[in-house]
Amino acid sequence: MSAAGVALMLGGAGILLAAAPAQAAEVSFKTECVPPAISGMPPVQGTTKVQITAPAEAKVGDEVEVVWKTVEAASKNPDVLDLEKDTVKPTGVIKVGGAVTATLAMEGPRQNPPIPKNSPMVLPDMKGTLKLEKAGEITLTPDKYTINVSKPMSTDTKCSPKETVAVGATIKVTDGGGGATTSGGSTSGSSTTGSSGSTTAGGSTSSSGGGGGGGGGGRTDFPGKEVSVQFACQSPGPATITSKVTIDAKKNGGSYDLTVKTAKGVMNSPAPLPAGALKPSMAVKLGGADSGTVKVEGPGNPAPLEQGKPVDLPDMKGTYKPGATGTSTLSPGTLTITVNLGGSPIVIPCQVKGSVQASLELDTSEQPGGAAGGGDAAGGTTSGGTASGGGLADTGAEDDGALRALALVAGTVILLGGAVFTFTPWTRLRR
Repeated sequence: MSAAGVALMLGGAGILLAAAPAQAAEVSFKTECVPPAISGMPPVQGTTKVQITAPAEAKVGDEVEVVWKTVEAASKNPDVLDLEKDTVKPTGVIKVGGAVTATLAMEGPRQNPPIPKNSPMVLPDMKGTLKLEKAGEITLTPDKYTINVSKPMSTDTKCSPKETVAVGATIKVTDGGGGATTSGGSTSGSSTTGSSGSTTAGGSTSSSGGGGGGGGGGRTDFPGKEVSVQFACQSPGPATITSKVTIDAKKNGGSYDLTVKTAKGVMNSPAPLPAGALKPSMAVKLGGADSGTVKVEGPGNPAPLEQGKPVDLPDMKGTYKPGATGTSTLSPGTLTITVNLGGSPIVIPCQVKGSVQASLELDTSEQPGGAAGGGDAAGGTTSGGTASGGGLADTGAEDDGALRALALVAGTVILLGGAVFTFTPWTRLRR
């Protein structure tokens, strides 16, 4: 969401007002839909037809509901797989123009009738709410949208206009006022990160900074503070993972033994997985006086995972050898999830998206061969973590979000939203 114009208020924050009857206008535009990279499929070309509904008039201070109805998606459900009931969830963006310039995030429920093969995609309506804080004429123009299908695995098909799109609706805002604020919705990516490193959402800011300072005075244990992190994952992983992360340190001579924990949270296992199949690691980012990264690693899951049952990520451990003298910070970095079923492992890197606060500050003393200026895994070694620890938080796409892309399907080629996916047979999963 952009940093000016209107406030997006999803999830019932405030009372929706409309000072004039709602209007609805249908627009169509050429669209390119891009399947996940794992599919190897070229983009799909088609036409999207959208109907935007919004009040014709409103006053400064009103909160108005905007509805996006997809009359026709850019492509059909291909002749490969029937989509089950309530497995399709759309999200999208509306460009706000005229008196203000902003973007409005839209979200629909995971709700649809069964969609047979070779039939039109049926998408539920998406909704968003604008808080109007400036007088004038405001235009609403549909823009890019994403179709998520949760079964038999979570996949995203991303669609964007390939021509100038006509305005879908216009709101005349009367009784002029001051500026406007922005606030985040309930979907991933609905907040913005400013240049100061703070995260803006719901009209408030969370400033970045270190935590758990220490390193001297005879102390040996240095607990970090819990910080929020959003990860952007490569295919076949989920688009994003949002989790709380804590970095703790224990002084060991001139070095520090690190323990990284993800927040407690529920994630359903995407498939039956044998013990030891799923293993996390992270590149902890160094800042302040020091630089580089320290790799920490967790063990595989200690027991077999049942499909649909909660999964926790184990603690990740490693050793940090300081490469500089001064105050050094430790922050969450790239999270990597590896699934090994015997053969070539599936490696899913998840990069930190936007700014993130430091979890820990340490008063460090330079050690020979330390981390300053080093690259990945500089200044540290890794060791297996304990089997206990935090769970991977959900992705913002309900309980069937995070890592459902690992639901490897039985020797089947699946076509979802115009994309083909080939996965490991169930027999390998069972091994």
